[in-house]
Amino acid sequence: MRYAVLVTGPAGAGKSTFTTSFLTHLTASRRTAHLVNLDPAASSTSFEYEPVIDIKDLVSLEDVMGELGYGPNGGLVYCFEYLLQNMDWLEEELGGFDDDYLIFDCPGQIELYTHHPFLPTLVQNLTRMGIRTSAVYLIESQFMEDKYKFFSGVLSAMSAMVNLEIPWINIMSKMDLVTSNPEDPSGGARNGFRGRRNIARYLDPDPLLLASARGQEDNTANPRFHALNQAIVQLIEDHPLVSFLPLDLTSSDSLETVISHIDYTMQYGEDEEPKEPHDLDEGDFQDME
Repeated sequence: MRYAVLVTGPAGAGKSTFTTSFLTHLTASRRTAHLVNLDPAASSTSFEYEPVIDIKDLVSLEDVMGELGYGPNGGLVYCFEYLLQNMDWLEEELGGFDDDYLIFDCPGQIELYTHHPFLPTLVQNLTRMGIRTSAVYLIESQFMEDKYKFFSGVLSAMSAMVNLEIPWINIMSKMDLVTSNPEDPSGGARNGFRGRRNIARYLDPDPLLLASARGQEDNTANPRFHALNQAIVQLIEDHPLVSFLPLDLTSSDSLETVISHIDYTMQYGEDEEPKEPHDLDEGDFQDME
């Protein structure tokens, strides 16, 4: 059985760093794992592990922009539409791997996950090839500093989940930049200081963070903004699909917890006894106390 993990999320969320740590962990665990690059704009020097399959071998953003005169976003869409027309190339490239773990490093343009048909088509092709597929969606802990930005990330994750319809895990990355000590001498408070209970309200999104009574904050000046917030609150309450696993790449336990959940969603090693994923407990936040 072959397994594929799509690493998705907005730009700057730490997808490539997570992918590298993921591959390092799998290699140390004596699993056969490979990197697949789906970002036609990625620099070859940005990978610690050389991709076994690279979309730039088929089409690169630089060539598209230079020859067709497209901008970065239009060129990226063209690259994926070109790949859709040449899926036989990708299938041939994937055909040489058996019983392997394939990690797809995806670009940071979230509209590719929420609106474009490329990834759903890719998932359908992977499934047809007998590759068991799941996805992770990363947002960084800095999102907790702005509740509106955070819930925008929640809605994007929800939209991508519905669009792809595969086993899915949402990850709050860069948790090593969050601390409960505002005078942390390590400088780890770049993304704010928060107690464990406050963090939990973001890992399992609490709609009340966004809800506010009419007349509070800037809702008086813009009642439509207030109405929009209330509608989002109602949507999240009615469809509580999104929750996040905290990821601190300075902690091996944190990475192992995330990987155990990924394995569990795909039932990795189905011939063996399925393992329950490691549950979070108070000890997972002790470094933030």
